[in-house]
Amino acid sequence: MKGEERRGKILYLFKNHQSPFKGGELSTQFDVSRQVIVQDIALLRAEGNDIIATPQGYMLISPNPGSVKRVIAVRHNEVDMEDELKTIVNMGGRVLDVTIEHKIYGEITGRLQLKSLFDVEQFMKKINNEGAKPLSQLTKGVHIHKIEADDKEIMERIIQALGEKGYLINQEG
Repeated sequence: MKGEERRGKILYLFKNHQSPFKGGELSTQFDVSRQVIVQDIALLRAEGNDIIATPQGYMLISPNPGSVKRVIAVRHNEVDMEDELKTIVNMGGRVLDVTIEHKIYGEITGRLQLKSLFDVEQFMKKINNEGAKPLSQLTKGVHIHKIEADDKEIMERIIQALGEKGYLINQEG
């Protein structure tokens, strides 16, 4: 199979499935190396496709019409990270990313794309198994999330719950 045909099939998979695909899965499916998949993803991005790499794998970002997005500033310790993320997804929200402001490197953002308890549990398992530390550890627990919900009412309930738990920093409606 030629590269152009493979990239077309990869894009078709992304467009027709909500779940992310790991690079290894794609390389097995198309019988190519993982590096070839990385190059295919780069070429698809260069063509204007909004493909992101998340902890769960590659996925195509498709706009969610009518959804509400909000950037929230939060602070908590490492122990409360799982509770914060689960609070958001349990109430119907999606955690799109996490950003910190680093003294030397400036803004550092990690794409999360967490939309379910399963996603949060897999993310936490990865952190624990790899011995990784969250970005917020570099900023004494202070970080920013971009979150999304299907409507304003759901978003307000999420904000209220995070505020009640003491995670929000200077949030105003």
